[in-house]
Amino acid sequence: MPQLEHVPVGYDAVTTSSIPKSEIQLQSSSGGFRFTFQALRPGLFRTTFTSPKHLLPPHRATPVPQCNIRDESIAYTSPSANSQLLVVDEVTANVDWSSGLPLVSITLPGQHAPTHSDLPHRSYAADGTGIAHYTRYNFGTLHLGLGEKPAPMDLSNRHFVLSATDSFGYDVYRTDPMYKHIPLLINATPEGCVGIFSTSHARGYYSVGSEMDGMWGRFKVYRQEYGGLEEYIIVGKTLQDVVRIYADLVGHPMLVPRWAFGYLAGGMKYSMLDEPRACDALMEFAGKLKQHDIPCSGFQMSSGYTVAETEPKTRNVFTWNRHRFPDPKGFIDAFHKEGIRLIANVKPYVLDSHPEYEKLKAAGAFFTDSLTVASAEARLWSAGGGESGIGGHIDFTSKAGYKWWYEGICELKRVGIDCIWNDNNEYTIPHDGWQCELTEPSVIQDNAAEYGKEVGFWGRALNTELMGRSSHDASLDIEPNQRPFILTRSATAGTLRYCASAWSGDNVTSWDGMKGANALSLTAGMCLMQCYGHDIGGFEGPQPSPELLVRWCQQGIYSPRFAINCFKTSPDNNSVGDVIEPWMYEETTPLIRDIIKRRYELIPYLYSLALISHRTATPPQRWTGWGYEKDPEIWNNKILTDGETQYWLGDALLIGGVFEADAASAKVYLPKDPSQPGLQFLDLNNSPQTYYTAGQWVDIPAKWTDSIPVLAKVGSAVPVGRAKQTLSVGDTSNPANLALDDYRAIEIFPPKGSSNDKIFSNTWFEDDGTSPPPVRVSTFKLNYSTTNDTVQVEFSPELETGFKPHWSELNIILPAGDGRSVTLNGEQLVMDIVDAKGRARWRRVGQSEKGRVEERSRI
Repeated sequence: MPQLEHVPVGYDAVTTSSIPKSEIQLQSSSGGFRFTFQALRPGLFRTTFTSPKHLLPPHRATPVPQCNIRDESIAYTSPSANSQLLVVDEVTANVDWSSGLPLVSITLPGQHAPTHSDLPHRSYAADGTGIAHYTRYNFGTLHLGLGEKPAPMDLSNRHFVLSATDSFGYDVYRTDPMYKHIPLLINATPEGCVGIFSTSHARGYYSVGSEMDGMWGRFKVYRQEYGGLEEYIIVGKTLQDVVRIYADLVGHPMLVPRWAFGYLAGGMKYSMLDEPRACDALMEFAGKLKQHDIPCSGFQMSSGYTVAETEPKTRNVFTWNRHRFPDPKGFIDAFHKEGIRLIANVKPYVLDSHPEYEKLKAAGAFFTDSLTVASAEARLWSAGGGESGIGGHIDFTSKAGYKWWYEGICELKRVGIDCIWNDNNEYTIPHDGWQCELTEPSVIQDNAAEYGKEVGFWGRALNTELMGRSSHDASLDIEPNQRPFILTRSATAGTLRYCASAWSGDNVTSWDGMKGANALSLTAGMCLMQCYGHDIGGFEGPQPSPELLVRWCQQGIYSPRFAINCFKTSPDNNSVGDVIEPWMYEETTPLIRDIIKRRYELIPYLYSLALISHRTATPPQRWTGWGYEKDPEIWNNKILTDGETQYWLGDALLIGGVFEADAASAKVYLPKDPSQPGLQFLDLNNSPQTYYTAGQWVDIPAKWTDSIPVLAKVGSAVPVGRAKQTLSVGDTSNPANLALDDYRAIEIFPPKGSSNDKIFSNTWFEDDGTSPPPVRVSTFKLNYSTTNDTVQVEFSPELETGFKPHWSELNIILPAGDGRSVTLNGEQLVMDIVDAKGRARWRRVGQSEKGRVEERSRI
């Protein structure tokens, strides 16, 4: 990217009666540059920097929200003729243009210095066709976000490309860019947090303190290749505040159906087979699941089902290989009878061998090449690893392309596909000058003729968003009573309004790959990719060793998305690839079976966290410091700010990990909170029962045949269900005769002795698991206290009208070694059984024998 910077100076305030008190407008004396600053809501400000040659594209990542701050609620002063100061909800925003160019600074309540401030003499610059925005760098603080960037979690003192690409077999510590394009950078400090979010879909760059020189010192700079600047400044005391306000701006995380929290299988090989046919190989896979007693909720059907039967054997989206799948609907129905939903891979491009290529070309469904003024062609992935062919990307700004895609998704839904898997949607278009069609009505255009049609200006990533919208709307139109479930590999902030789940793409099998993936999960969650995970065991690279596979499964069940999927190429097998199967090592099959069954037990907890995410934008998987901002160790210890070795799963479980072979223990830090004196953590996987005081590092025994470190916050609780597939309340058909979700227990983690009259309060949430928004969420409140002899539990459900769970009784599970008796709402419970982990399970007298027998048989 050439550097063509020009810093316009000589700004004057625009003063008209139509400008509200919450807005400041400045106009440059030359070049037609305009700067605006707006206070929109408490904690949310908007800035723009534009000129007649640097316009804002009409279709950006989010529409401008209405201002809901009344003028009388703003403390407003003018320290000088060339500065204005706004105080909104105790946050002080100062705009000063006395030096000749605008400088914005933001100071949070109780702070003596700004948390955010522009870089003097260089704040807002035109840079050729784009812009550059320079800000001061807060050395020694934590920088987070940017969607999906290589580990570690802390982005400080690093440089990043803001774009998306197909990074097959990436290095989790070095590869950039990866698959997502979300320009949200959060600066977190113990005193408060500031997020800056750019709404542009254009390519760009972010230097987060990695650039410095003698005159400017160390700074941050956001460089955007095309268009004017629109940024939102989001401020709050904590990360939770910033993430929530950001979600209010761009949209809260979507819900996935409840079944998607089970084990999701996959592997390119199955759909690529001709002999045996792919449909038969997949049915055989389903049979092996039953043989090994391993529950499975969904299968990621890779694009092999679309491969042409004759040469050239390329992938032709929205077609079926009739040799591999002679009867697609019959196969899908048969798979559903095995209890497995199907997730179909679709790719937003068409090779020139596709049967509808010429039709789409004639209809204007592809981009136009600005050099040839013909339908734009590119080299696209076509068959095996690294193989390619000529074709065209679907231009989703074109009415023809958008409609063709919508109709293709409708047909997949009609034949019975449960989830649409938007893959290879990074739009790695080779030339900024390719022309968009701009005929699709859903594209916000204003007067598009004034803006031009260059994809560089509108942004390649705009097509990722529109692809998500087309897939979402088609799914909802075909099944209006079902929650649309779109899985996406690439994403923008706007994409997440249509796509409910994402993952980290084509990772590599290695111990470091497993470790670094945790950092990706944490930053993804802060950017609202909150149903996010990784391909367990590694997508590319060598097969995992038995130990690594077990460790990765142990780690993976404590994330929102648990999927085993791969395409392990080799010189001898470049097209089909090898697969990872839960039973691939005889000696580890029982271990992996138990791990996956534990995942199913945890679904009520995981699903409750998803409902919380949908309502409050709080990610299920959280940095160790989330909610523990007053603990100095979480800011000062690099192991913790790297975010690779431990994290919270909800409020209750602190998850560690083991990231090297032959290790039998791992260190975990137990965060402390001054508002919770005496806070303790309980080791859930080792005997005898061990409690640890918060605010220390502990070494937890963790043999690979047992578990990774999992600790529970004392006073918390985790709802659990059956260790197998069950039917959600909202499921209207049951071709596999799945058991109802009719068992609910709560694992509680009380203090060792008396709680001294302290009551521990916990809440979880449920709904029917399938309905589209707006969802009706029922609340289940559970409080408990302890004496030396008894655990006293109070339970009060608050059911939404029309929601009736399949379960009616609540069982109580105490930690291993806890021999106290249990009361529930004043009634003495009876101990039903002590399970294999030494945990006592308590039930009401006279509780249904059916449920008890099933639980006993599992134990």
